Amino acid sequence: MIVGRRIALPRRLEPQLATLVTRAPEGDGWLHELKLDGYRLLGRIDQGRVTLFTRNGEDWTARFPAVAKALAQLRVNDAWLDGEVVVLDGHDVSSFQLLQEALSSGRDEDLLYFAFDLLYVDGVDIRGAPLEQRKSALKALFPSGRTPIHFLAATAGQGPAVLAHACARGFEGIVSKRCDAPYRDGRGHDWVKTKCVMRQEFVIGGFTDSDKGLDFGALLLGVHDAAGNLTYAGRVGTGFTAESRRALRSRLIGLERKNAPFSSPPTGRDARGVHWVKPELVAEVAFTNRTRDGRLRPPAFQGLREDKRPRQVVDEYPIRRGSTRRRP
Repeated sequence: MIVGRRIALPRRLEPQLATLVTRAPEGDGWLHELKLDGYRLLGRIDQGRVTLFTRNGEDWTARFPAVAKALAQLRVNDAWLDGEVVVLDGHDVSSFQLLQEALSSGRDEDLLYFAFDLLYVDGVDIRGAPLEQRKSALKALFPSGRTPIHFLAATAGQGPAVLAHACARGFEGIVSKRCDAPYRDGRGHDWVKTKCVMRQEFVIGGFTDSDKGLDFGALLLGVHDAAGNLTYAGRVGTGFTAESRRALRSRLIGLERKNAPFSSPPTGRDARGVHWVKPELVAEVAFTNRTRDGRLRPPAFQGLREDKRPRQVVDEYPIRRGSTRRRP
């Protein structure tokens, strides 16, 4: 039986976050989950009433009514769950672009919620219990059959092999978690993520005109440094659909400003024909590596991150296991 503290149902909880590392951990002390490509959502159940919160604490219940309705059917009086809402492609791989298309078109039936942790259940705070016990308790809650909510299973040990299999299937990577660790707010080393292809969020600071008749040519991207300054990280001009270009341009036009938002604006070719914008939109971008001066190579746009605040976007470099450094 899982042990915890008996307390009133919390109104808000902070999510645990994973640290990016260069290689997946080995050993039987780790559980490895597929890294899903969607929106992180914490679900609060209070006597059948469900509220879905983003990692920033925003209430997104109205955006996912089918998920909320399904969670309300779980056999619990009250609970807090942690998970991710996704859309799967034809190969059962989560796709952030398909998720955005489903939300923009109102295709609620395509949305799936994969729960991977249980933080509170029926009057008991179980965040202090080991992960493997929390996952076992979570699995027992989930029904079988066709439903938009699912339990996200994990594989014990063999981290490098699990990562290789995930990459071969087309997933973004894996998240590895210590079996015996409690659930801790914020980012730490009990949860680590290893990626097949580098991906992270960037703040949009400008856009260029297109010489091919498109709505725009490329987006200029930045991240915040330790002092809070927005530093230039390069541009992305691929990965867009015609629809996403049109939608993005209409939003960017309304954010135009005269001066660059970057602390050190790009010069030369990167500065030609640029329309500067207020740094209010966050884009997720995939890339394989960086130049020596930190520019992305070759970047591809994945979608806008409506769940991320621009001021929270910092550069994310993988660290070596056992190191506390942010940059290699």
